[in-house]
Amino acid sequence: MKKSLLALAVLGAFAGAAQAQSSVTIYGIVDTGIAYSSKVVNAAGTGTGSKFGLNSGVVQGSRIGFKGVEDLGGGLSAVFQLETGFTNDDGGLQGADAVTSSNLFRRKSVVGLAGGFGTVLLGRQTDFADTISAYTAVNDFGGVVSNSGSGLNRLQGVRTNNSISYTTNNLSGFTGNLIYGFGEQAGKTSAGQAYGIGGKYDNGPLGLGINYYQSKIGTTPSDTSLIQGVAPSASASASTLATYNATTAANAANAGSTALKSLNVVASYQFGPARVYANYSRVKQDLKGTPTVATATLANAQKVDTYEIGTAYSLSPSLKLLAAVDHSRATFNGVNGKGKLTQISLGADYWLSKRTDLYAFVSNMRATDIQNPGVIGGATGSDASQTAVITGIRHKF
Repeated sequence: MKKSLLALAVLGAFAGAAQAQSSVTIYGIVDTGIAYSSKVVNAAGTGTGSKFGLNSGVVQGSRIGFKGVEDLGGGLSAVFQLETGFTNDDGGLQGADAVTSSNLFRRKSVVGLAGGFGTVLLGRQTDFADTISAYTAVNDFGGVVSNSGSGLNRLQGVRTNNSISYTTNNLSGFTGNLIYGFGEQAGKTSAGQAYGIGGKYDNGPLGLGINYYQSKIGTTPSDTSLIQGVAPSASASASTLATYNATTAANAANAGSTALKSLNVVASYQFGPARVYANYSRVKQDLKGTPTVATATLANAQKVDTYEIGTAYSLSPSLKLLAAVDHSRATFNGVNGKGKLTQISLGADYWLSKRTDLYAFVSNMRATDIQNPGVIGGATGSDASQTAVITGIRHKF
């Protein structure tokens, strides 16, 4: 009897040890806000008016995810992360479109190994621009500042399919990253290929980051007038030109859809209760088509330079006041040649607890010789200026 009890105790100890060596965490974010936008073009395209709506993922995309780690011994661990996004205002999948409608874990889907050498991950993942965005307005305003440049320069977080990445451990404040995306096209290795290199340095109040990313044109469709990098002919119909420009705008920041080159340089410094930051980015795209005046957007530009300055001031441990100015200069092939967007954003973020906060933002977007994309929620400004007011709640679990 005693031997049986001893055996059971030993088995229980081994089971407990095995359980302790492996762990899985379920986590998520639910972020929803009420948004007002001025001067929004109506559905018929015949006039403008104010727009009220409920928006999911104002600061951070609503999501649910699973991540885990297993201790393999000798300092080596197996890791994985699966993350999907959703729009909790209507219960839909985040980013569900013709390209990603079948993607369950569209935000992240990786597996790999971690140890003293760093971390290697394989799957669908963001490049290092997403990491260094913590030093920018994206950290405080999220999607509110996306349309003025950070949605194109990858700071908002753009995924690369079929990719492998390597990230170093923290080396006296420095962390480096390499990423490579396979084009997976037989007989044409470079088609759809993507790669990037980045790094950051943290030293007390100082934070610095840099990232370069490039992707190449992927599969050419049967109608070459509809792919970026191939210009429609001079005799192309209005509908063909419209489709070309719509395709360009929809895919400009996605790896493999265009010859995109993006460079980000960011810096942040903590002065007591105030964090001040600045960043610069340049995006080049191999776009040979000439957009119409109505479709002269950042996504249709051959070159976009974006500048940003901002601050986050802590009035108390729970309350922060936020401000940011984003300015983008675009160069087009034809149309008016150049265009400018300037966005001024103010806000407040109040944390009710470590997991739940209330936020309020007001943001104005001004456009010169370029289409005003609107501030949030897909609302397109009808003239050179549009203002949005958003208030909401975010909960992390």
